[in-house]
Amino acid sequence: MMMLQAANAALNNGLLGAGLGAGVAVIGAGIGIGLIGRGATEGMARQPEQAGTIQTAALILAAFVEGVALFAIVVAFMIQNKIH
Repeated sequence: MMMLQAANAALNNGLLGAGLGAGVAVIGAGIGIGLIGRGATEGMARQPEQAGTIQTAALILAAFVEGVALFAIVVAFMIQNKIH
């Protein structure tokens, strides 16, 4: 009976860790994209003639942040599947 409880506790801890990992990745991506948007907006306000260049760079940077977040979520789900 004790072995079953220990295995169940390990399973629950692993699932909790995978869920927290995915959540932290999404929160980090949201913060990163917010900072990119703030910087791009400030840059366009200071130099309106460079708005297109700044906007393009911000879009590329946001895509990189989303890619890293997606990778982190996939790793968290792979850990979750490995636990089951």
